[in-house]
Amino acid sequence: MSKHHHRDRSWAPAPPALPEDAQVIDNHTHVASVVPFARAMSHEAVEKGQPEVPVYGVDELLAQAAAVGVSGIIDCGCELPNLQVAIDMAREHPGQVHAAIAIHPNEAVRHGHRAVPGPDGLAVKYKPYHAVSFDDAMAEVDRLARAYPRQVVAIGETGMDLFRTGESAKHIQIEAFRAHIALAKELGLPMQIHDRDSHAEVIDTLLADGAPERTVFHSYSGDVAMAEIAREHGWYLSMSGTCSYKGNDGIRESARIVGLDHIMVETDAPYLTPMPYRGRTNAPYMIPYTLAALADVFDLPVAEVARATRRTTREVYGI
Repeated sequence: MSKHHHRDRSWAPAPPALPEDAQVIDNHTHVASVVPFARAMSHEAVEKGQPEVPVYGVDELLAQAAAVGVSGIIDCGCELPNLQVAIDMAREHPGQVHAAIAIHPNEAVRHGHRAVPGPDGLAVKYKPYHAVSFDDAMAEVDRLARAYPRQVVAIGETGMDLFRTGESAKHIQIEAFRAHIALAKELGLPMQIHDRDSHAEVIDTLLADGAPERTVFHSYSGDVAMAEIAREHGWYLSMSGTCSYKGNDGIRESARIVGLDHIMVETDAPYLTPMPYRGRTNAPYMIPYTLAALADVFDLPVAEVARATRRTTREVYGI
């Protein structure tokens, strides 16, 4: 029997709740995507002869998060059809949900059908909305950010992804990133960066154009040298479940370098589930597991790390 056959696809148990005075915000998540992801997980489980996995709606997922002390989320809409979804979620859950919107770097190259295969080896696929030019998609980000100033608290996720996009389309991602940097600065909003296999390019672009005052590396994946640059410029590192993975000493050391006052916490749900539940569906209620990993990094109690990340999240996003 393959190991894959035995993979546990059920939801991870709820972590111990954070104390009342140490409630936190998941500063980067995709809650609407958790629902179809869990549905697919359940389908896989049944096919493998495992029990069905319950599929929770957005309201249930938010309630589960609140029950363990994750009192709020920043939901990220970064594909054209999902911009309004994130904003509507924020409108329906005022104070609990806030929105970040952008055209993801992997999407930027698809608009106007300009993508090329990347090192990941996946075939390029387009959806009907990719017929819209990048400029028109970006104009919609701009329009919505201005139309919903109470809901939209950040521009993101933007940046670069040279794992999914080949060298010959790199310039498209850079131009798209620059458009987002300009918009974040114009609106005075923080910016959330997606940076995959593109540390040098992302940093060069930020330094060339001038980073927004509050720049956040979402699910930080850089090394110690990059953390030194981040510290020098006052950039923030948002830590996901990857800071609990065995091989990621560089990420943990980076957290120590920028210091607790420049660290935030996120799930990037439904992806990047923290240990020991890697491979299962992630959701905002899992944040305390990542906080526990960070508490080990800083050798501090979980509640203290939680309070620090909450302070920073409030300062950065004004929530």
